[in-house]
Amino acid sequence: MIKLAELLAIAGFKLTFLNSHHNHERLVKFNNIAAHSDRYPGFQFKTITDGLPLDHPRSGNWFLDTLEDTIELKMKESLREVLVNSSPPVDCIIGDGVLSFALDVAKELGIPIIIFHTNSPRSFWVSYSIPDIIQAGELPINGTEDMDRLITTVPGMETYLRCRDLPTFCRKLDIEDSFMKLVVKKTRKSLQADALILNTAEELDGPILSQIRTKCPRVYAVGPLHAQLNTRLNVKHGESYDHFSNTLWEVDKSCIFWLNKQPNRSVIYVSFGSITSTSREQLLVLCYGLLNSKTKFLFIVRPNSVIGKDGEGEDVVMELMEKSKDRGYIVNWAPQEAVLNHPAVGGFFTHNGWNSTLESIVARVPMICWPYFADQHVNSRVVSEVWKIGLDMKDVCDRKIVEKMVNDVMVDRKEEFAKSASEMA
Repeated sequence: MIKLAELLAIAGFKLTFLNSHHNHERLVKFNNIAAHSDRYPGFQFKTITDGLPLDHPRSGNWFLDTLEDTIELKMKESLREVLVNSSPPVDCIIGDGVLSFALDVAKELGIPIIIFHTNSPRSFWVSYSIPDIIQAGELPINGTEDMDRLITTVPGMETYLRCRDLPTFCRKLDIEDSFMKLVVKKTRKSLQADALILNTAEELDGPILSQIRTKCPRVYAVGPLHAQLNTRLNVKHGESYDHFSNTLWEVDKSCIFWLNKQPNRSVIYVSFGSITSTSREQLLVLCYGLLNSKTKFLFIVRPNSVIGKDGEGEDVVMELMEKSKDRGYIVNWAPQEAVLNHPAVGGFFTHNGWNSTLESIVARVPMICWPYFADQHVNSRVVSEVWKIGLDMKDVCDRKIVEKMVNDVMVDRKEEFAKSASEMA
């Protein structure tokens, strides 16, 4: 959202970026946010409450558990207040696809609204199609033996989408599940907007964009946004220009100095995004798979990202650090775009959130996909089966498979994956 806002600011628009107090405080803490206003005189930040207490952990599935009954009611009132009191008046709103209450407020006040879905177009289309999947009897899934059955009722994806590639909420036996209904409702409601913005390009998602346009004719595929922004800033200011970061965690740049000492395409970068959690068992499997692969690695382990008691999992990390001193480096958070574009990086072990997937594609880095939730299961299938720029490890937790996939991407099939990733970029 911030990258889109900055692109609009470069184009001369006057804009307000409206965020929750909580996220804004984190942006201020870890980034030079004030510099946006200095660089772009028409760019300002404003905040409203997200309806949650300050000490709420805001990790995992908290968001969707409390969305309709707490967050939306409070944010809707706050948004209306901001818009009514805006001077000069607001001419247009670009709203996040999940916060569909913005549609209600925009319609009430007669302001045009464009919805921006930051997840992948294919996962958006799958979520839109869930009622059709249910109507065709393709949901619910009947146990583990049913997971590889093809789903044939998502137009444009009939040949490769399996039950196990659907978003994880589709695995519930109850087709009246409230969470599934909420996702469908939000997805379909967003088509009431005046237009949709999707963070993709025709070359990546053309067939699916054609399908979405049958429901909403005005779809703007203006991505990958991070690449658009980098290109425009470089044209305007030159390569050495200091780009803004917009991370919600403190970045440890020491990993770049470590990467500088490694041979080209010798390091696999391991990171599971900004909110994904792992169990101690999964962490152990991953660690020993990496160690046994004999490949150099840069491993991101966010504070408190291991599910369990406080500090649980830290022993695993300490053990890994001790055993991998010669070929591994571990930090809490890294400047991801810089890491993926570093010549030493030859692979990305990822959860396949859409930003990470796009950043990896643009940087020509093949992926090993270990999805966790949301759009990640759909994305990992597309990476491996449609684009063929990586391997999909979903629903597997086995150190031998981790070892084999790392060796495939980094050694045995290295040139094959490098070639396909390069062609896609």
